[in-house]
Parts: sequence; structure tokens; C-alpha cells
Amino acid sequence: MTLMRPPSRAAETGRHARPSGTGRTAAVLVLVVLGASIPALGPAPALHGTGEAEAPGAGGIALLRTVLFAALSVPLGELFVNRLARSLPGAPPQRPRSLAPYAAAAGFVAALGLASVVATGNLVPGSAADIDVGGLYASRDGKLALLEVNAFLAAGLLAGSRRPGLQVWPPAAVVVAEALRAHPTTEHAPLVGSGLTLVHLTCASLWVGGLLYALRIWRGAEAGPALLGLYARVAAVLLAAITATGVCSSLRRMPPGTIADQLTDTAYGRVLLAKVVLVAAVATLALWARVRLSRAPDPLDACAPARAEVVALGVVVAVSGLLTALPVPIRW
Repeated sequence: MTLMRPPSRAAETGRHARPSGTGRTAAVLVLVVLGASIPALGPAPALHGTGEAEAPGAGGIALLRTVLFAALSVPLGELFVNRLARSLPGAPPQRPRSLAPYAAAAGFVAALGLASVVATGNLVPGSAADIDVGGLYASRDGKLALLEVNAFLAAGLLAGSRRPGLQVWPPAAVVVAEALRAHPTTEHAPLVGSGLTLVHLTCASLWVGGLLYALRIWRGAEAGPALLGLYARVAAVLLAAITATGVCSSLRRMPPGTIADQLTDTAYGRVLLAKVVLVAAVATLALWARVRLSRAPDPLDACAPARAEVVALGVVVAVSGLLTALPVPIRW
């Protein structure tokens, strides 16, 4: 007797059958894009009517930080998912080509651009003569900017290494530098803020980069559904940590009695509100994908919402980059 695997629904309905739920996924994506439209256009719409001044080069800085955050997510996500895959029976020995070298190159360029801004006194340099490279060593922000540049350079050199223990250190250094940069020493309890940002950025990078790499493995591995299921269980913990640290960080900058006003009257609050809406939409897509993965006869049915989740997470990364370029509503 020969055991035959039942054909998937896509095979039964024909080659060009449309995956179930694609229309609903597209509708959710449209809502996500609409919710992010104002901050995605740049600082000017978010600042409109708030009375706050736009920092020089805020749009470019937001773009550079978006690239930096994305470049940080890719290697951390790959290391994270590869570790999960090793714990599964039947894990494929051959993995998709790593995107870490390309991410390191993009991160290096972004970090170099941000360092040039710091080297000109947080102004956009008009020419190379305006950049005081030596001055970077004289300030805390300059040293952190140099650390990020060197970390991405090291990540590129180690991208071909087969020792994950070495590969994790450069992106970890970037996470630490970003956590310290976001909370200057003049802030009240800066180490608390840096700790919250450290956990928030680490978990967000693992979530974004991990899902992207898990879906890439899915396409060529029989253990793909099991890997995505394992990732989903860990991602639930990551989402809880992201939510908790995000709420705590927001409360530190916007005391409870002022949140309602600042969410609508400040650029930071408006973009933060858009980010919250986006993360809620991403969480909905994640839950939808996990439910379909566990209940659908064909595990490939979970691909549509999971891919939509990746796209929505990309928008969240862009909004996060913009958030770092806006003035903080309350300065300590």
C-alpha cells in the first residue's frame, strides 16, 4: 500500500487559484498604509499646527535611521531563526542565502551619514569641509556614532563567518549605542530609559528580522510550518516585551495626565499614536497567520497574512525611524 499525501486546495482548484483570504489581507494592508500615511510623508505633516520647529535635516535623519534599524534587524533575525531551526527535527541543512552582508553595507552607509551629521554639530553638512571628524571623539554622541560605524563594518567582515557567537557582537554593539544615544545624561534616570530602549530595540529586531528569515526558509523546507509555529510562540513573548517597554518609555516622556493632549497636539505624540495603530494591526495579522497555520488543511494558507505582516512591520520600522527625528514633547 502506498500512502499518498492529500493534495492541497491550490492543486485541487487549479494553478491560478487565488489563496483564500488574500482579499482580506489586502484590505488590512490598505488600512495599515492609511494609518501610517501622515508620518510616512515626513516630519512636516506631523509638525503641522503643533508650534514645534522642525530640526535641520529631520527627513534625511529619519530615512537614515530607518535604514539603520532595518539593517540591524536582518542579521539578528537570521541568527535568531537559525538557532530555532537547529532545535527542530528535519531542519534543512541548506539555508537561504544570508542577507547580512547587504544589511551590513546599508547599515554602514546609514551610520556614516548619521555620524557626519553629528560631526557638524547636528546640522546637515553642506560639504566635506564642514565635517569635523576629530570632533567626534570629543563628545558622547560622536563616540556612539563612531561605535555604530565600526560595528557595521565589523558585521560586514564577519558576515561570512560560520561562528554565530562572533556575528552577534557587532549588532549587539549597535543596539547598546542606540539605547545610550536615545537617552542623554541630562535626562532624568537615563540608565532606566536606556535599559527600556535596549530591550525594546532588541525584541523588535528579532521580531522583524526573524519573521522575514523564517518565511524565506519556509519556501524551500518541509520543516517550514514547524519552524514558523516555533517562531510564533517566541514572537508572542517578544510582542509582550515590546509592548511593555514601549508603554513605559512613553509614560516617561508623557506623564499620564498629559497623554491625551500630547497624542494629538505634538508631532511625537501623533507619530507615536500612528505607530501604536500599526503595531496593533501587525499583531492582528500575526494572530491570523498563527490561527490559519494551526487550523488550515494546507499550511501554505498562512503565508498570505504572514507576508502581509512583514510588509506592515516594514512600515512600523519606517515610522520608528521618523519618531527618532522628531522633538521629544517633554524635555527633562
